[in-house]
Amino acid sequence: MTDVTFPPPTDSALTQAVAHCQDLTREHSKTFYLGSRFFPAQQRRAVWAVYAACRDGDDIVDERSGDAARAGLDDWWARTQAAFAGRPGAHPIDTALAWAARTYPIPLSAFAELHDGLRMDLAGHEYRSMDDLILYCRRVAGVVGFMIAPVSGYSGGERTLHAALMLGQAMQLTNILRDVGEDLRRDRVYLPATLLAQYGVTRADLERGVVTPEYRALMEHLSDLARDWYVQGRAGIPCLNGSARLAVATAARAYEGILDDLARNDFDNFGRRAHVSGTRKLMMLPQAWWELRSAPTPAG
Repeated sequence: MTDVTFPPPTDSALTQAVAHCQDLTREHSKTFYLGSRFFPAQQRRAVWAVYAACRDGDDIVDERSGDAARAGLDDWWARTQAAFAGRPGAHPIDTALAWAARTYPIPLSAFAELHDGLRMDLAGHEYRSMDDLILYCRRVAGVVGFMIAPVSGYSGGERTLHAALMLGQAMQLTNILRDVGEDLRRDRVYLPATLLAQYGVTRADLERGVVTPEYRALMEHLSDLARDWYVQGRAGIPCLNGSARLAVATAARAYEGILDDLARNDFDNFGRRAHVSGTRKLMMLPQAWWELRSAPTPAG
């Protein structure tokens, strides 16, 4: 049977689909949304479509359980593949993603890795070592860099893509450090067993929700690792094209600010969610702009 490729959506349908993705981005990630506003209009629409598609899969594994979650994730992956094949379903996210994938060389392989990462959550994956944690960070967030870089355009080849990967991983590790208490309530622990043992922290300690000296040292260790990944990731930002540089630099600076807030609160991430206020994000804009002005001009 020959595949049938449906015609592109009407301007009205696409406009409504993109508006839906914009609303999702603004609602669920104010930091990502702030950065997206610095992209040119067409790129901005594609970035919202990518974010909404990723968020859709993430919500399935976070808000459902058991067979319903597995069936929902299977459906999400089938819809994603269909959108890339130019056969989007009726959902507005599918419509917007199909347009974005047709307009920019976004790799389906990055969504395949994201799918693998989301399956780790459904399978109750045990994080025994740092390698396990790094793999998870790559799959559920690092590969988002592979989705966004083709939208912005870039120079520097694989070096730039590696930097984009590291930046995504830094953001995901930041999420994990911010959400330890919230994840515990979902019966998820992303902190590797080997690292917990190294710092003398047990599952029972986590469930008591008390910041001990040992736990604080563990959080400082992982925060330092995240900051190192931010440094590696920011090295690729000057290789992005045009205003995408400020877009990504702004999001990165604001996201790293979550680590600052976590440290100010003595690494108590059991009952309080570290965050960066809208005012503080705006105050970071001049710093992000100046860093880009001061960055060396990328070669090739």
